Amino acid sequence: MSGNTIAADKSTHHQPHVDRFTSPDFYEIDDLLTEEHKLIRSSARDFVKKEITPNIETWCQNAHFPEEIVGKFGEIGAFGPTIPQEYGGGGLDYISYGLIMQEIERGDSGMRSTASVQGSLVMYPIYKFGSEEQKRKYLPKLASGEFLGCFGLTEPDYGSNPGGMVTNFRDAGDHFVLNGAKMWISNSPKADIAVVWAKNEAGRIHGLILERGMEGFTTPETHNKWSLRASCTGELVFDNVKVPKENLLPGKNGLGAPLMCLDSARFGIAWGATGAAMDCYDSARRYAMERIQFEKPIASFQLVQKKLSEMLTEITKAQLLNWKLGKMMDEGKATTAQISLAKRNNVDMALKIAREARQIHGGMGITGEFPIMRHMMNLESVITYEGTHDIHLLILGHEITGIPAFS
Repeated sequence: MSGNTIAADKSTHHQPHVDRFTSPDFYEIDDLLTEEHKLIRSSARDFVKKEITPNIETWCQNAHFPEEIVGKFGEIGAFGPTIPQEYGGGGLDYISYGLIMQEIERGDSGMRSTASVQGSLVMYPIYKFGSEEQKRKYLPKLASGEFLGCFGLTEPDYGSNPGGMVTNFRDAGDHFVLNGAKMWISNSPKADIAVVWAKNEAGRIHGLILERGMEGFTTPETHNKWSLRASCTGELVFDNVKVPKENLLPGKNGLGAPLMCLDSARFGIAWGATGAAMDCYDSARRYAMERIQFEKPIASFQLVQKKLSEMLTEITKAQLLNWKLGKMMDEGKATTAQISLAKRNNVDMALKIAREARQIHGGMGITGEFPIMRHMMNLESVITYEGTHDIHLLILGHEITGIPAFS
């Protein structure tokens, strides 16, 4: 970086929310991407710089979910990019999906949660397991952002063990009657529809599509979060909700159905967390070049260089992991355990980089002038949701040994 560049950087140093992000690509991984991939990534990056970065600190400080972002995500194709175009999706490959999630989470993990829940956990099951009528009815509106959706699997007493769920439905003739509750549900307070997993009288898990306004269906909001503050989180409560029989997802039942959805979402998280790590690294690198102590930039000190070198190394490894996993997803070959490895590794990596970046920023790292503490707090949720850090370790352990460490 030249002296002139540093001087130019300093001119905006104390202007919060000016997005000066430049992406690290130490191993020239861009050479592995198509021109279409680069164009999609560029569009998503421009969107983040224009719509998210200038506002995200205020949204988070105020615990405000910007409902207007939903329609804007729809306009840029961030919802269900791998869903076929005939249903309103983008018809894109999984690397494109990953790149979009990477850029959005570079802006904020809560914003990426909004997008990946919509695409991977709402649109994906309707596309994969829904009837043709359900696909035509819901997918175009979800893709455009006219509808916001949520995914109801986790319960107050059943998180890592979703098969123990107690939410249930019974046949009442011309409809089903649904009872139970779900917890920690992204998008729920504002969602128009919910894909809910519940047991029938025989104890078999099925997916049901619920619409806001159904009698007995409420979505209380979860308050006082220290993490994902620009994302809305809540519960789903079902008190004798009458669900039309045509709202049952007919294509697949059993616990494997929601777990397939989680595979798609976890793939997006692996890319997204890498984006958050890239943002922390880029901010730390720039700050280290600008911050003068002992009459020279702190970037000149060995321990700061060590931190930056280790950050870039781990990001580069994650980028290669994501690209290869994306290729396997596109070929239909990626396994649950392979996706678990990437989700677990990349979120853990991003959290460690956020903590090291905070140290490079010193006291400034805890302020909203820089994105570091926000990313760090967000990643504390990301490392737990859609499979905790330890559960993903045990998924991999089961794959290695053939012995399940949990039932």
